[in-house]
Amino acid sequence: MATRGAERGGGRMSAEVYVTGVLTQDRSTLSRAITLIESRRSDDRVLAREVMGRLLARGKQAHRIGITGVPGAGKSTLIDRLASGCLDAGQRVAVLAVDPSSGRTGGSLLGDKTRMARLAGHGRAFVRPSPSSGALGGVSFRTHEAISLCEAAGYDTVFVETVGVGQAEVAVVEMIDTFVLVTLPGAGDELQAVKRGVLELADVIVVNKAEDANRVAARSALRVHASAMHLLRPRTAGWQVPVYCCSAQQDVGVGEIASAVGDHRQLLEESGQWAAARCEQRASWMWRTIEGELLRSFRADPGIRGALEGIEMAVRGGDCSSDAGAAALLETFARSRART
Repeated sequence: MATRGAERGGGRMSAEVYVTGVLTQDRSTLSRAITLIESRRSDDRVLAREVMGRLLARGKQAHRIGITGVPGAGKSTLIDRLASGCLDAGQRVAVLAVDPSSGRTGGSLLGDKTRMARLAGHGRAFVRPSPSSGALGGVSFRTHEAISLCEAAGYDTVFVETVGVGQAEVAVVEMIDTFVLVTLPGAGDELQAVKRGVLELADVIVVNKAEDANRVAARSALRVHASAMHLLRPRTAGWQVPVYCCSAQQDVGVGEIASAVGDHRQLLEESGQWAAARCEQRASWMWRTIEGELLRSFRADPGIRGALEGIEMAVRGGDCSSDAGAAALLETFARSRART
């Protein structure tokens, strides 16, 4: 389901208006600029590239913090607490919350904003829920560009809340500085609920909802995760991944997590890993964009549209292997492109 064009919300604006509005920290214009870059319309994509090009390197380098965890782990509440601490310190804070899109309609609940009431109404905060729109890795196709827009608008810290957690839930690491994994106590085999691939990428691990009757289970989960992290190599050289218990709902233990996140940033900056990672992230998202555009062109190709239904039916029915079906479609695409 294609994203609606950027005309919604008052009409398409010129690149100059978008750029000026973002640089002057107008939240309404920033929100509309993100709507523009999320659009799949070809004319919006041209305008979005112009806007992003003119804003490139115009903003500060914010601390990008990724927050992931199983559904119900309390990610939004933890972000609300951490971001509130940033606001109390005089910072400007942006939150990009990615919600799961419906596989049938493309719709999204976009409920995170309701769980960040203080941030949503604060003058130095910007909360933007976005649908994942079928993108893997827990983020939307344009989250990386949305982060850059928030930096151009002068935000000091940008939180990125992902859809959930799983083995494919790692794309966010290619766009953030500090990766926080939020888990739950008393969920049974804790390490089975969290894939090793995500554990290996975490910079800080949080066992949330460690209040009242959950305290014993939370301490047990903490020990399990701490033991596991001793067996894994940290993503950041020179960093030992800390594990904390907290109750974001009761605002208990959140200060320790905030301090650890700050310590991680300091290590990245002092070791030179911050600058090196930004270079790798820009290159990585260039290739992800290429992959996305190639897939879009593939699906939109007239030859593919004509052959897809028959080949897919043959694969579904077992008359053709998946590999053979893919090869046939790729050959069809190559012939179609050669004729144009």
